[in-house]
Amino acid sequence: MASWGMSTTGTLHRPPRRPGLILGLLALSQVGVAWLWWRWGWSVGVPAMLTTHLAVVWATLHPRATLLCPALARLPTDERVVWLTIDDGPSDDTAAMLDLLDRHGAKATFFVVGERGQARPALVQAIRDRGHGIGNHSATHPDTRFWRLGPGAMEDQVGRNQSILTAITGETPRWFRSVVGMTNPFVGLSLKRHGLARVAWSARGFDGVDCEPDKVLARITGDIHPGAIVLLHEGAAHGHNLTILAQLLAWLDAQGYRTVVPEPEGLRVPAVATA
Repeated sequence: MASWGMSTTGTLHRPPRRPGLILGLLALSQVGVAWLWWRWGWSVGVPAMLTTHLAVVWATLHPRATLLCPALARLPTDERVVWLTIDDGPSDDTAAMLDLLDRHGAKATFFVVGERGQARPALVQAIRDRGHGIGNHSATHPDTRFWRLGPGAMEDQVGRNQSILTAITGETPRWFRSVVGMTNPFVGLSLKRHGLARVAWSARGFDGVDCEPDKVLARITGDIHPGAIVLLHEGAAHGHNLTILAQLLAWLDAQGYRTVVPEPEGLRVPAVATA
């Protein structure tokens, strides 16, 4: 019979503390740009404007940027453990993925899209009942416009999904994954309101769009180190997400890696099974 141990490395769950301050500083920066333009003319004002705007664009589009909102991109551990995260479900792949994870004794966090969960609540409940985590991945997954949502639309995406997933599972999500990894200045306001911490990643294979499993696996495994957060997807049109997960789980087993399920209070690491 397996025994399980606990290893805590401190609080991992860090929602934004002062997102309003970030917005205030952004507004103040533009006041500064206007003053520079007035005082020194366009030769100073234009570079200042471009610098501040490019900084915001970079922070919005770069998945691991923390200028606008804190993010957990790697687990603080030297043990050979990884956090598997699976985005975009539930889907036709979910049940088979759960079976695969069970066969390997692995756990993952599924970042669920609210309206997809409403359409398949039994799959969301199955994720929870089989010991996996459930995170918030927006209500509708607006991948082409998430980066430019205003505060009202952002709150609808984040807050509505919180309500949907809480109603289905009876538990309130504590982790959030930005759509396509994009995080504009208004994300932090909603995350603070709902006590959510943002999760990025340190290993990805572009399995949401790439249809060559071997190449996807090579990209993922090349970035796996102790404490890696792995980004995976389900339900992609190319139909290879199950194959990619199966190959990755086999690779992790062969390399002696275990999976972990982070909790708000710290990092839960399964101990080596004993008879």
